Amino acid sequence: MKQIPLASLLLALALAPAAQAQKKAAPAAIGDQKMKQYVDGLMAKMTQAEKIGQLNLVSVGFDVTGPVVSKDVDANIRKGLVGGVFNTYTPIAIRKLQEMAIRESRLHIPLMFGYDVIHGHRTVFPIALGLAASWDLKAIEQSARIAAEESTADGLNWVFSPMVDIARDARWGRISEGAGEDPYLGSRVAEAMVRGYQGPNNDLRNPASVMACLKHFALYGAAEAGREYNTTDMSRQRMYNEYLPPYKAAVDVGVGSVMSSFNDVNGTPATANKWLMTDLLRKQWGFQGFVATDYTAIPELIEHGMGNAEQVAALALNAGIDQDMVGESFLKYTAKNIQSGAVSKAQLDAACRRILEAKYKLGLFTDPYRKVSAERAASTLMKPEFIAAARDIARRSMVLLKNERSALPLKKTGSIALIGPLANRQRDVIGSWSGAGDWHKAVSVEQGLRAAAPSLKISYAKGANIADDQQMIDRLQAHGGELEIDKRSSEEMIKEAVQVAQTADVVVAVMGESQGMSGEAAARADIGLPGQQLALLKALKATGKPLVLVLMNGRPLALSWENQNADAILETWFSGTQAGNAIADVLFGDYNPSGKITATFPQVVGQVPLYYNHKNTGRPYGGVKLDKFKSRYLDVSNDALYPFGFGLSYTTFTYSKPTLSKTTIGPAETLTVSVTVQNSGNQDGEEVAQLYLRDMVGSISRPVSELKGFQKVLLKKGESKTLSFRLTPDALKFYNNDLKFAAEPGDFQVMVGGNSRDVQLATFKLLAQ
Repeated sequence: MKQIPLASLLLALALAPAAQAQKKAAPAAIGDQKMKQYVDGLMAKMTQAEKIGQLNLVSVGFDVTGPVVSKDVDANIRKGLVGGVFNTYTPIAIRKLQEMAIRESRLHIPLMFGYDVIHGHRTVFPIALGLAASWDLKAIEQSARIAAEESTADGLNWVFSPMVDIARDARWGRISEGAGEDPYLGSRVAEAMVRGYQGPNNDLRNPASVMACLKHFALYGAAEAGREYNTTDMSRQRMYNEYLPPYKAAVDVGVGSVMSSFNDVNGTPATANKWLMTDLLRKQWGFQGFVATDYTAIPELIEHGMGNAEQVAALALNAGIDQDMVGESFLKYTAKNIQSGAVSKAQLDAACRRILEAKYKLGLFTDPYRKVSAERAASTLMKPEFIAAARDIARRSMVLLKNERSALPLKKTGSIALIGPLANRQRDVIGSWSGAGDWHKAVSVEQGLRAAAPSLKISYAKGANIADDQQMIDRLQAHGGELEIDKRSSEEMIKEAVQVAQTADVVVAVMGESQGMSGEAAARADIGLPGQQLALLKALKATGKPLVLVLMNGRPLALSWENQNADAILETWFSGTQAGNAIADVLFGDYNPSGKITATFPQVVGQVPLYYNHKNTGRPYGGVKLDKFKSRYLDVSNDALYPFGFGLSYTTFTYSKPTLSKTTIGPAETLTVSVTVQNSGNQDGEEVAQLYLRDMVGSISRPVSELKGFQKVLLKKGESKTLSFRLTPDALKFYNNDLKFAAEPGDFQVMVGGNSRDVQLATFKLLAQ
């Protein structure tokens, strides 16, 4: 279709009676009553088929995340049978489809445009697990704000983020997409992401704001065996205390939409779960937005054993689902279900209303294009200040896991052997869920090192393929793996790498996963270094050269040998567009690493799921080697390789014993915890001071430790600061077996330190009412 100038199009709309009525009714400021009047008037004009059409979310364009692509899209848009489109962006593509809806459908109702903007749009930031590892809420919010500015300039008004699923099993590929294992930190990250996307005061009419979509509701990260799309099962008490808080936090700050999860909850798949979508989300939490399914989730209810195609469409709508992603189950079966009485007209009207209200809040009825233009896109996408922010946020996300023999920082003179299958890869650094990001514009580690140290002699050898299992390679390549497989034998490649290493002052080995080995549908049963990378690392160790391991990965890895033998280990995740430059900043000491992991690293895969805030047992293992009848393994200790909250710096920090404002408090009182943190090393650096709490006795068993606060503080060498944490009455509360949120009198421990393991403690008592 020929592109029509915006001014001409708006003039044409003004001449159309329905559009004219819409324009007159649209208020200058959003108010609940005015929105209701507007939507009431529009719905009064709509046929039943047009109402059903608003519930239809179709896929058009560049990316497909499932096996089905929507058909007959143009015809259905003209008939008013499409409410939203995803997987399409750019001003030209968006305008074409929006013009079709505005000019050629009977009521000229605009479309919403959504996309998987997960950790950046065109400018790609670290994966979400890396962002969380920064413990820097301002930086996390900034990344989402930049993503909102870029995605709206590219025509989008809705993003399928943040993913806030608590994940404690490193085998699950989508652990990369969330904030890790802790509900408190996960809640704060969820709030920051929603604020970043939706902008100040949730003003979604702002052309630079997008509507966020909270996902995956709910419990998706607890998939059994860490296997994608698998079932989940847990008590409601555990849901409320450990898994639901980040979702509720996002709802409480006004997230505009929610996406249902694939798994079942209490035996009923989330997409058909009325308790979850209506009783909990809307009635208990007061959510006012709309709920969309994940990709083809309604027809997948058939495989869950919930009924035939017609029946599952009724189940989903009655549960409180408002929009059907790609499945077209509502489009095909809602009219039949209304006729049979399986679905009421009121249920259809409620779902349609929520979709129209979202469009109203986005300002689509006053400006369906939201000031999108090729000029705005050109001046916004990947502009220099966004690139600079990507570099800064990437280096904030990196975690120094080990540093001995002064292996880091590197010198910018002399020579290094740069070894490994990821050392010169641009594609992998932006991760698997990088959306519209262009990997050709990303910076590899080799590029970053060469740019940072022109006088440094850098010799490169691949050393190993990223994988050598043909089944793994075939599966990755079939779905955008873009692997470069060297046809030489492992022996030949390792020999070459050793020869290169022997001529250098230090070895920098860049290893880990390819981007396709984590993310959606990327569960791994073995979470060690894949392929022959460990064999390569052992050969490099045998040279006697200082060995620095730079990791790229989307999950915690099992790295026992690596931890024992490498001189330094830097976790860089998939750190985005500016990965190579940010990694060089850290390796050369131009930036002092300050990240801390937010998902526990196990010694071996057999320990997972592994997380710091577990419950105690009646037979806790106390470390006595021959004490048989305890909760332990025969072949490995219970300890994590790297505990939650762990991360080193090029300087060191020491903590005083925490002091309390009181040792006995009433149920309505606030407790102040103070601790002095000193930079006891030789460089300026940032430290994340973490506060944990333990409820010693409860009506239900309580975790051995729970994060309740953190502060990131910059200290110059030798400098000390006293930090204060406020423990409010809510910090002591939990959901008991009656699902009542309450604190119980008794003894508490408060612990402060640089990670969940290395803490100092104090005690206090909570009095009864």
